[in-house]
Amino acid sequence: MSVDTISPTSGQDVSVGNIIHTLQDNRDGKARGIYCVCSAHPVVLEAAMARAHADGEVLVIESTSNQVDQFGGYTGMKPADFAAWVGGMADASGLGRGRLVLGGDHLGPNAWRTKPAAEAMVLAEELVRQYVQSGYRKIHLDCSMPLGGDVVEAGRPLPDALVAARAARLCRVAEEAAPDGAKPLYVIGTEVPIPGGATVHEDHIPATPVAAAAATISTTREHFERAGCADAWQRVIGLVVQPGVEFGDDFVCDFQPEAARELSAAVLAYPGLVYEAHSTDYQTQANLAALVRGHFAILKVGPWLTFALREALIALAGIEEALAASGRIREPSGLIAAADAAMTANPKWWKSHYQGDVAFKQRYSFSDRIRYYWGDEKVAATVERLYANLDASGIPESLLGQFMPEAFAPVRERRLAAKPRALARHRVDLVLRQYAAACGQGV
Repeated sequence: MSVDTISPTSGQDVSVGNIIHTLQDNRDGKARGIYCVCSAHPVVLEAAMARAHADGEVLVIESTSNQVDQFGGYTGMKPADFAAWVGGMADASGLGRGRLVLGGDHLGPNAWRTKPAAEAMVLAEELVRQYVQSGYRKIHLDCSMPLGGDVVEAGRPLPDALVAARAARLCRVAEEAAPDGAKPLYVIGTEVPIPGGATVHEDHIPATPVAAAAATISTTREHFERAGCADAWQRVIGLVVQPGVEFGDDFVCDFQPEAARELSAAVLAYPGLVYEAHSTDYQTQANLAALVRGHFAILKVGPWLTFALREALIALAGIEEALAASGRIREPSGLIAAADAAMTANPKWWKSHYQGDVAFKQRYSFSDRIRYYWGDEKVAATVERLYANLDASGIPESLLGQFMPEAFAPVRERRLAAKPRALARHRVDLVLRQYAAACGQGV
């Protein structure tokens, strides 16, 4: 079912209703799901909006608690800033805000986990309040991390009851902050993979045990009810579990449907609930489709999209270099050198993730930590110069087959403009199409 089959009279509520309908279809055995784009890069967002618009579908864009918070996060944007920025892009793209649903990922005290628990939770409350007040409608509550003063045995997680009590506390804040008729949808549970990819090689990732998933659901429901959020529990649509997928610098753990068979079946015992799968990046389209069929009906994607963008930018830089060698471009952008220099000067975003052949991983790792540097002022300026140089010189079709073979046929057939930004969006769209197809979208 596309959003066009629902009466377009209630703006964003139509999109929220579409999500609920899609997830119910999934529970009913239909190969339908939704994918959530976790990125703040404008080219990625432009590509995602174009894909959703072409498919006649709702688009879910999520920001994490690290990207966007009440102090600006690493993007420099507060929740209201991000909502306004993305909403403006949606309007300009033709998708429109009515087909856009904003989600908050890992909302909780993670950014303040070194502070005393009481202080960290007050900060987390304000984080959730601002997200909901800014119009975010899909809220993932994550209080799984130990805080200052918590006593936890080494290597052991926080007790379910403490995690659930803190999540319920944040849910109550969200419920109070949301206007009537625009209450959020909620996702509960904890991402087992390390956000952004594993730091050590893994050959196999076990799926979450059914008993552990059941304990999370029952404990969280109990604490929602204790906190006066029984009504909110009816809007819990997703549980984050580990389906057995992961990626790292140079490996991907493929989804094994049989290994997750019992987990897949177990969710049907809980009305209205599906699983949300994180770290699905770099899975094959067949694996993504199998995840959706297994009721992992909410797929999160982030690093793969900026990885594709990085592939496109390096390819475009190769085209620029070839044109500079022939004298068609006089002042090359120096994009690759600028990105390398930025990562070396500020190792904050990669140092704890990369070991060994760091120089190689900085540029080519599946973890794609380079994504944190495209917004650097100097790096962003070189990207714009790259675009300007190629716009001015033109991109010969003879170079597309060498550097961007996936774009050669669409350009030759006049389905794609041989313009640098359009070519970058196209590379990202090739990933988005796989998610859309796996979710039964655009059909």
